[in-house]
Amino acid sequence: MKPSAFDYHAPTSVAEAVSLLADLGEDAKPIAGGQSLVPMLALRLTALEHLVDLRRVSGLRGIEQRDGAVRIGAMTTQAVIGRSAEVARGVPLLARATPLIGHFQIRNRGTIGGSLAHADAAAEYPAVALALGAQLEAQSPRGRRTIPADRFFTGLWGTDLADDELLTAVAFPRWDGRCGFAIEEFARRSGDFAIAGAAVAVALDDGARIRRCGIGLFGLGPTPLRASAAEAALTRAGLADVTAEDVGRTALADLESVPSDLHGSADYRRHVGAVVVARAWQRAVQEASDA
Repeated sequence: MKPSAFDYHAPTSVAEAVSLLADLGEDAKPIAGGQSLVPMLALRLTALEHLVDLRRVSGLRGIEQRDGAVRIGAMTTQAVIGRSAEVARGVPLLARATPLIGHFQIRNRGTIGGSLAHADAAAEYPAVALALGAQLEAQSPRGRRTIPADRFFTGLWGTDLADDELLTAVAFPRWDGRCGFAIEEFARRSGDFAIAGAAVAVALDDGARIRRCGIGLFGLGPTPLRASAAEAALTRAGLADVTAEDVGRTALADLESVPSDLHGSADYRRHVGAVVVARAWQRAVQEASDA
């Protein structure tokens, strides 16, 4: 199939892109790498009157250290992130999630901003952003604002971005001290969207107690999810008092609207979800304990 007709716009600056989005309104959508949007257009799962291409926009690429965080421009490709020594040192969970995204051809074009703004419930980067407490930067005619990851994802392919706002960067805070990170997912084949997945970050104090933790879930609801209740229950607990299986059950206990489709029922996804959380937790805790 072919997409329905649309007008194509190619701004060269953030200001120009934001101005276009403001003028064109809800009939316009920015396109980054296009690895999700182009197939949807081709299959006519969505139709747009205006497409605003961000490839020529300057200032939206790059990785830098800033204010205790690793800041990544929205148009930075997943392949660049996967090769970055700075990301591997400062945001190891993001580095470990990157090879799980599709195939290398997709990662060559796909961008971190596109993945986050598309807000696919089965995508890896949104879950990592939730687990680490990332801050997303947006620009509009009204100025700039920062959106915490746990307020960014609002529903099925929905975000807190207004029609005239452009996601420009995301800042991942560095977790220092005795920390461990792991991501686990279950998919039918390598490169497929996950049936269930979990991104886990753990920080321990010197007494083997959980100082801080983050659990992001994907493939387990209509939007990327954060297991906030499980995080609160685990924080300040001693490692000896926590089992990986308990963490998995607790993380899934409060979930509503777990999807059921041809790949598995809701009950099946809940079971698999608890298992991948437990596995990720176990690996993250082991890494933190060894640090």
